Amino acid sequence: MEQTVTPSEAREIQQQLRHRVITHDAFNDVHYVAGIDVGFEQRNTITRAAVAILTFPGLVLIERAIAHRKTGFPYIPGLLSFREIPAIMDAMEKLRLTPDMLLCDGQGIAHPRRFGIASHLGVLTDLPSIGVAKSRLTGTHDEVPERKGAWAALYENNAVIGAVLRTRVGVKPLYISTGHKIGLDSAIGIVMDCVTRYRLPETTRWAHRLASG
Repeated sequence: MEQTVTPSEAREIQQQLRHRVITHDAFNDVHYVAGIDVGFEQRNTITRAAVAILTFPGLVLIERAIAHRKTGFPYIPGLLSFREIPAIMDAMEKLRLTPDMLLCDGQGIAHPRRFGIASHLGVLTDLPSIGVAKSRLTGTHDEVPERKGAWAALYENNAVIGAVLRTRVGVKPLYISTGHKIGLDSAIGIVMDCVTRYRLPETTRWAHRLASG
């Protein structure tokens, strides 16, 4: 993946690749789920990417990989994949196992150009992927009921682009969206199956710990 593109070129790449995203279930049985997250070191000059693979539905951590790479793209909302994916791909190349599903700390199609990091990574790897974001990038939604597992549709221009999911009572919801090769209902189900007693699913919770050092 290029690291020398300009922001305008990056947006054009998103517009081109977005048409490859598959937004319905196109995956087989899920036995291994991977959480993916990125942190930064040395005043953001070094990107630290982490991948954690867990069994599914047992959620036992069985493999992890961390990669470091010089940060080659500025922080621009909506273009985070160009900043983070090079190091993520380095980490994934270290894996012995190929996960059946990727849960990414970031957006899938709940993105202004319908091509957030989960979609970008899914298209590049041809693996099913889900965006599991802690904050909203775009769209509107109604209030989410307080019960665990409740969700409200995230809309933009009268289209459903994701779900605002309450993973625990009394905590802020997560923003779930299709990344690649999975429909929204299945994405919600898998995320909830990866949740134990924390707000974040075990996949991205493990990846966040590894990415944070």
